[in-house]
Formats: sequence, C-alpha cells, structure tokens
Amino acid sequence: MIRFSHLSLMRGTKILFDQADATLNPGEKIGLVGPNGTGKSTLFSLLQGDLHPDAGDVDFPASWRISHVAQETPALQRTALDYTIDGDTHLRQLEAELAGLESKPQDAQSGIRMAELHTALADAGAYTVHSRAEQLLLGLGFSMEDMQRPVAGFSGGWRMRLNLAQALICPSDLLLLDEPTNHLDLDAILWLEDWLKHYRGTLIIISHDRDFLDGAVNIILHIDGRKLRRYTGNYSAFERQRAEQVTLMQAMIEKQAKRRAHLEAYINRFRYKATKARQAQSRLKMLEKMEELAPLRATAEFSFDFLEPESSPNPLLVMEDLTAGYTDTDQWGNITATHPILSTKRFALQTGERIGILGVNGAGKSTFIRTVAGELPPLAGVFTTGKGLKIGYFAQHQVEMLRDAESPLWHLARLAPDTREQDLRDYLGSFNFHGDMATSPVAPFSGGEKARLALALIVWQRPNLLLLDEPTNHLDLAMREALTEALAQYEGTLLLVSHDRHLLRATTDRFFIVADHQLKEFDGDLDDYRNWLFDTRLKQQAETDTAPANTDKTPRPSVDRKEQKRQEAQERQRLSALKKPLEKRIAQLEKEMEQLNNTLSAIDRQMNDTALYDFANKDKLKSILAQQAECRKRLSVIEEEWMEKQEALEAVLSA
Repeated sequence: MIRFSHLSLMRGTKILFDQADATLNPGEKIGLVGPNGTGKSTLFSLLQGDLHPDAGDVDFPASWRISHVAQETPALQRTALDYTIDGDTHLRQLEAELAGLESKPQDAQSGIRMAELHTALADAGAYTVHSRAEQLLLGLGFSMEDMQRPVAGFSGGWRMRLNLAQALICPSDLLLLDEPTNHLDLDAILWLEDWLKHYRGTLIIISHDRDFLDGAVNIILHIDGRKLRRYTGNYSAFERQRAEQVTLMQAMIEKQAKRRAHLEAYINRFRYKATKARQAQSRLKMLEKMEELAPLRATAEFSFDFLEPESSPNPLLVMEDLTAGYTDTDQWGNITATHPILSTKRFALQTGERIGILGVNGAGKSTFIRTVAGELPPLAGVFTTGKGLKIGYFAQHQVEMLRDAESPLWHLARLAPDTREQDLRDYLGSFNFHGDMATSPVAPFSGGEKARLALALIVWQRPNLLLLDEPTNHLDLAMREALTEALAQYEGTLLLVSHDRHLLRATTDRFFIVADHQLKEFDGDLDDYRNWLFDTRLKQQAETDTAPANTDKTPRPSVDRKEQKRQEAQERQRLSALKKPLEKRIAQLEKEMEQLNNTLSAIDRQMNDTALYDFANKDKLKSILAQQAECRKRLSVIEEEWMEKQEALEAVLSA
C-alpha cells in the first residue's frame, strides 16, 4: 500500500502539505483532485522520488514498478511502434543483452545465459509485445500506417499520445497519469477509460474530466487545506459526500456559535457576582476548552454568464452541397491543389439550436468548425449566412493568438475602446482577473488562465452563434463547471466539438457526426455513440484480421461471400440473443439508480435547511438520515449489479 504519514512540504514560500495523512490500498484506482496549485503534480514527483518531503514519510513497497507519462518527446527517427515498445525498459534490456551475447563467440557459460534470457523474454511477453503495442496505438487513434512513421514526423499532441502508449505498455504496479485526456479526442478517451478498467495495478489519475473520473476511479483523494482527504467512490460520489460534509459542518458551526454566545453572555453577566462567580469560572474554562470548529472549505465558486445576443437572424446559416477542406497555393496565391475533407447535402442552423459535433480523430470536425467560422472558404457548394450573424469562435489556436506582452485589460480595451476602464476592470474581475492580474502581461499565465481570457473576450462581444472547438483543454474542474452552467443558460446558438462528455450532455440537444467524409445527423445520444465507436473498431479489427497475407488478386467464388454473409448474420443473431437481456436489465438498473439519486438530491436539499438541526426537529432529522443511509445502501447494491452486468455485456461483445 501507499502511506502518506504526517507529510509536510513547501515549494518556495508556499506550504503545499502540512501534516497530511492518507492510505491507498493496492489495486485501487484513485482520482487525485484539488484546485490548481494545491500540489497534485508535486505529489506525483514525491511518488517518483524526484522530490523529498520536508517532514513526514511517503512509503510504498520498494519493489513496485512505477510507470508515468514522459513530458518530453525527442524528435527521433524510430518508428512509432518501436518507440512505444521502448516503454517496456525491462524487455528492451533483455533484448539488448541477448543481442550482445549473440554477436560474440559463444561458450558454455554464454549459452546458458542465452537460454535464461530466452525464458526471461518469454515471461516478459516479448512474443506478444508487437500485437499489444499495435492495439494500444490503434486505441489511441493511430493507423497501421502511422505506426511505421518516425516519431519526429508527429506533432506535439500526437507525441504525447506516444508517451501515453509507452506508459501503458510498461508492466507496472503503480501507474501515474497526469491529465492523460488533454491530447485525446472523445473516441480515444472512451478507449482509455475501458483500458484502465482492466488495469490490475494501483492507478492514480489527475484529471479535470469528471465523466472520465467517474468511469475510471473508485477512490477520490482530495487535496484540501494542505491535507489529504480520502473519499470512497467516483467523482460524483465525492461531490455528494463533500456537499453533505459542508452542510453538516455548517450546522455544527452555527450550533457551536450559539453555545459560545450563551456561555459568554453568562460569564459577562455573573463573573463579578460573588454568588455566581464559581459557576462563571466553570463556564469560562468550558469556553477556553471549546475547540474552534474550522469550516470545511468548499472550492471557491466561480461563475459567469454569456450576455444575451443583440440580434438573432433565423436561419443563421445554410449550407447546400458544400465541400469543406484545404487548398495548396503557390507563391502568387494561386490554388495548385485541393484536399476535400468532408461534404454535406444540406446543413442549416436555426436560432437557439444546440448541436454537438461527433466523429473519430481526423474525421474533419475542426475543418467543419473552421469553415463555419469563415477561416476556411468552402471548396464547393453554397454557404449563405443570415444578416446580423455574429460569431464567437473559440479554439486552441485562438488562445495562442493572444499577445504575450500585453495584459487582459489591453486585450479587452481593443474590443471596447470607448468603454470606461473601471467597467472593463469590473468585467475582467468577474472572470477572476483581479487587481494587478488585469494589467499584467499574459506571457506567464497558465494554459487555463489564457483560455479563460479568450472566453472572456468572446463573451464580451455578445455573439449569437458560438463555435467552440475543445474549449475545456487546460481548464480545471471549477472552470469547466462554470463554462457548462454558462452554456446551459446561453440564449444564442451553439456548435460544440468537445471530448468532455459532461459538457456535451449538459449543453447540447442533438448531435451531428462526421464519418466517411460526410456530415450527417446522428440518431442517438453519447451512449449510442460509444456503441457506434465500438462496432466501428470491431469492423476495422475484423478487416485487419481477415486481410490476405499475400498479394493474390484472384477473385474468390461468390458462394464463399454468400456463406460469409450468412455466418455473419447468424453471429449477429447470437450476439443479439445474449445482449438483449443484459441491456434490458442494465436499463432497469440505470432507471433505479436515477430514482435513488433523485431521492438523495431531495434529501440533500432538505438537509440544507438549518432549521432541521434544531432540537425540536431531532426526530425528523433522524428519520431523514435513516432514509439517506437506506438509499445509499440500496444504491451501492444496484451499482454493484450494474457493474457486473456491464462486464458481462462487454464479455459478450468481446467474445
């Protein structure tokens, strides 16, 4: 197990941990959460041995193998596949030793060692490592052709995926993942979430993706007030427990304050009366011994609102027979080649629509958004915009266009040169750019702070169409929640590309998908999209597995194809017969879980009423707490059965 005992650590003049204690058990999957700057990455450095505590201990078995994602990727000429396998350093060491022995004249001793190395390589999975690496890379979005490309040929984001693949292929007892979803799209995140469910070691994840945490972890370790607090369950369970703690603690503080006020009033009244002096002194001692209850500090709330659009043309835009893509030009600006990415027969946006764009990596989602934004002219077709269309466009390259030498106030003043400086400062303050931060250069800002500034500039312009391409990259959980709430109340029209499922569910009404170079409406929700991705991977895997090993072009008899189709149909029927009862039971369990969660939410609302903790309501509080405990117990049983049924369904699908 991992044990943090009386851990204390400072970075510079800032105290990150002060007498912090926590215990993590082998095989647990832990989500490490807390506001930015509280020490999450520092805790990883302690576990990796890169830092040492100022006081206290961090203990875990010395024999444990630790795997983590490297932050730097050299521009190597090694293929992506070989680079991934390099992550298993023990395997590579065995291979290097064997190659060294084979290159020299052999004697009896070297022959024995070579035999030992062959056995060790077999135990290390040397004969399956290539197929395992291929599966990892396919899951992370690489094609079979990509695997033979040199590492130097990939962009920074794709190199981070290669580093993640290295960490996953390395046999480990402790896996440390710091924001692993930052460079992934939704299909890769869903794959990674499933992969981590089957990881057998101890897993610690830092992530700002609440749906990913809900699906991947069963313990939350919260950094709060320089302490480590452990919560059982996923992130949603942590939020519920946290809210209950804050509510109960507030009630206890108010009760203590009343008791303290009563004692102080008695002491002040009778301290100097001889007949009451002894009682007053007794109460004074009680007051001195009374421990000051420190409130549980909830994460500082942050919120903002999108301003109501000044006008709303309807429709906002119409695309007909449109082809989107890129062009090559010569030095004079003449088009020399076109590269079509996707097309659509008709796409129209009506006022107030809220659409999420889905599709696997590289399908063309960002190309479509850039075409709508006007950054890419259509290659063909008709693109008509409504009069008064005002677009607010957020993408990572928009963040990179901020001027590092200038301040948030300077950026906003460019948009509103006639607005009073105090009004601009007040507005920036609503986005947590207070005081000197509003007039400081942007250069040292974190990625999240720059993204927050870019959003503030968009909100100021009061757009009637918001185009958001991965807006949550680098945002922490508090900012993501603020963005989600603001978008849910936004009165304009929304087009959203995001790998954050919570954001997609909470802010969009329907989905379009980019697949097979076409943009079309997707009939389903995110769970249906997950199934679609799973089926797509199965088909791709089947095509890979059944691809002929030779180049024989002789056509097969048509009867073989018919027989193959018949067998495929039988297999689909067999799977359907196995899947239906499981899917039906899963749906029933999910309905029960929703009802129980609604009941628990209603109980939480009751417990927010401070009057409930008065002595007169003692029986009512007892009854509510009993109901809450029963609901939680029932919910735990149902969730366990739901997990069993999900695993059974996955087993059927993977059979």
